[in-house]
Amino acid sequence: MNRRLEVIAAARGGWFTRPDALAAGYSDSELRQRVRSGQWLRLSFNSYVDPRAWPSDEPPWEHATRLHLLNVRMASERLRGVVVSHQSAAMLHGLPVWGTDLSRAHFTRVASGGARTGRGVRVHRGTTSADEIVELGGLKVTSVERAIVETACTTSYEVGVVLADAALRKPPTTREQLVAAVRRHRHWRGLPAAQAAVLFADGRSESVGESRLRVLMANHGLPEPELQVEIRDEAGGLIGRVDFLLAGVLIVEFDGAMKYAENAADAVLAEKWREDRLRERGYGVARVKWADLDRPHETAARLGRALSAYAAGTGNRQLLVPGPRRG
Repeated sequence: MNRRLEVIAAARGGWFTRPDALAAGYSDSELRQRVRSGQWLRLSFNSYVDPRAWPSDEPPWEHATRLHLLNVRMASERLRGVVVSHQSAAMLHGLPVWGTDLSRAHFTRVASGGARTGRGVRVHRGTTSADEIVELGGLKVTSVERAIVETACTTSYEVGVVLADAALRKPPTTREQLVAAVRRHRHWRGLPAAQAAVLFADGRSESVGESRLRVLMANHGLPEPELQVEIRDEAGGLIGRVDFLLAGVLIVEFDGAMKYAENAADAVLAEKWREDRLRERGYGVARVKWADLDRPHETAARLGRALSAYAAGTGNRQLLVPGPRRG
């Protein structure tokens, strides 16, 4: 990319148009050749981005997120009478958008006009009130409560739980606000999934994985767990805070993509020592990894067997205190 086009793209936030490229001295054939070779990527509305400065080891999900945000900003500038909505709005609010399709930027019309779907963009038809619109980074975006409800309506209950859990971890969002958003849009298609997700949500779930694991356990009839429980020794000293405690006997910990980058050996030994002490107090300990969430029946059966194994006798346990429910 020559210097003139670099300046134009930087001013736009990282993207440029075909007219921009032509004005910077490129021909249509050169533009097409760069797209074919992967030097430039086409977004939509005849707009492009040069990805060569991006990290070469960027994970696929981060790559998709980067492209999605570029698409949102590009389309926001070129569309009229719309606000950013659905998973695009949720992302701008800082919520995790696991399980959503990021191939298109989502908008909702605030003026007259119909829905449309094109390359990289989907415009929804709907009514948006002024109190449901906020400004984030210079963009008009649906409120966090509405973004959660509209995304859950168009994706799944599990996605809705992930979003609602994350929102409740970040004050000032409350369950009452989420419930009010559900009631306000009670005629939307897909609303039962959004309503169920909001009612199930719990801000004590500290990650996407923990939210999904709660859904898995509930779907398979396992006991409702206590979240973020502090387990103490006989003298009242804290052994650790655990993700889930089932039926007072089985600790379930979610292990994400592991966190032992520095001093890995020390961290592993500390975790083993912690787990040994929990077992000494009479608790069973089961661990669930990210890949286990994609084997729900097998994972639930394993947890059920572990729970049965520790259900007989409660031992001499002292635990303080389940984390307060947030939201």
